[in-house]
Amino acid sequence: MKRIICTFLAVFLLVLGCAGCQPTGGNDPTPEPTPTPTPTPDDPKPDDEPTVQSPEQLLAAMTLEEKIGQLFIIRPESLDPTLTPEQVHSTRDYGVQALTEEMAAQLSKYPAGGIVFFGKNIAGPEQLEAFLSGLKQASNLPLMICTDEEGGSVSRIANAAGFQVQKFDGAEAIGATGDPHEAYHMGQVIGAYLNRYGFNLDFAPVADINSDLEHIIIGSRAFGSDAQTVSSMIDGLHDGGVMACIKHFPGHGAASGDSHDGYVELDKSWEELLQCELIPFIGALEKTDLVMAAHIATPNVTNDGLPASLSYSMLTEKLRGELGYDGVIITDALAMGAIIQNYSSAESAVLALQAGADILLMPYDYIAAYQGVLAAVEDGTIPEERIDESVLRILRLKAAYGAEN
Repeated sequence: MKRIICTFLAVFLLVLGCAGCQPTGGNDPTPEPTPTPTPTPDDPKPDDEPTVQSPEQLLAAMTLEEKIGQLFIIRPESLDPTLTPEQVHSTRDYGVQALTEEMAAQLSKYPAGGIVFFGKNIAGPEQLEAFLSGLKQASNLPLMICTDEEGGSVSRIANAAGFQVQKFDGAEAIGATGDPHEAYHMGQVIGAYLNRYGFNLDFAPVADINSDLEHIIIGSRAFGSDAQTVSSMIDGLHDGGVMACIKHFPGHGAASGDSHDGYVELDKSWEELLQCELIPFIGALEKTDLVMAAHIATPNVTNDGLPASLSYSMLTEKLRGELGYDGVIITDALAMGAIIQNYSSAESAVLALQAGADILLMPYDYIAAYQGVLAAVEDGTIPEERIDESVLRILRLKAAYGAEN
C-alpha cells in the first residue's frame, strides 16, 4: 500500500509542479533490459562453485560487533590509528592512499561496512586498484566502496590526474538541455567507469532544487526542477553497474545556510515542500538505492528541533511512512558543522539510528561512534532487532550489486 501511495504522490506532484519548480516531461530513456534466464533445480553446478550465503544467512551468523560495523561508511583515514579525528577530516591535501597493516587490523577490530574515497585518497588508477583490492581482502564482509561522482565540479575520479574518462559540465548544464537522455548518458558513463575501477556506490544524483536564489547552496550541482532528469541519471548509474543515492532529503533549495558550517533551518511547511523541493525526491524513490538525509532542521514540519538526519518524525513518519520509502536511508556526513557543533559522535550516531537511518556516514570520531552504538544496544537504548532491520537492508543491497570481498 505504501508503494501505491508513493507512486500516486509522485504522479500527482509531477503534474502539479509549483511556481519556479515545474518539472518538464520526457520519455524514460532506459533501454529495455535483457531477460536473465532463471536457473532450474536441474541446472548442473560445478563441484567447486562456492556456496553463496543469503543476506538472511549472513545476518544470522554475524556477531553484534559485526552488525554495528555494517552501519558505518567511513573515510580511509578513520582506519589509521595514528591520526586524530581532526586530522581524519582535515581539508588539507594529505590523504591516506594505501592500506597499512595497522589499518587492516583496525578494520578487523571495528569492521566498517563501507569506505568512501575523496580526491586526496586517489593518486592514479594503479594506486587506486591496489588500495581497493587491499581493503576488500582485509574485510571479512563485503564493503560498499563509495565516492561522490556527480559529474562536473564534484567528481573525484574525473577530476583526478591519470584517469582517462569522459568529463561532464555538471548537473545544471545537463538539466538546461531539458533532455532526460543526457542525464541517462552521464549516469551510464559515470557508473561504468566507477564499476571498472572497483566502486559499487555513487553518492549521486543530487535531487536538490535551487528554489531560493538568495540562498543558493547546491548551485551548479543541481539539475533544476525536473524529476525525470534525476530518475534518468539513476537509470544510467544502474546500467553502468553501481548503486545510486539521491541527496540531500528534504532538499537544500530554500535552506537558510550551509550545514557544513553549522545549524541550518528550512522554514517551509510539509505541504510547501511537497509542491516544490520534494518533487525530484518523490519521483526517484522507486528507483534509488539510498536516500541521503540532510542536516537541515524543519521547524514547520516537525516539532523536535532536530535536523532531518536525526529526526524520527522526518525519516520514519514522513519519508518511510507518508512517502512509502522502504529502502536504505543514509545520513549526510556526521562530521559536518551542523552535527559536531551540537552533538558528540556517539550521540549523533545513536540519534540517527533511533530516527530511522540505516547507515551512518563519516562520523567525526568513528571509534567513539561505534562504541556509542554498541553501548546503546547493550544497555537496551536501541533494541538489537532495530540494528538487524538496518543491517538486513544493507546486506540485501550489497547482494543485489554483487559486492564481494
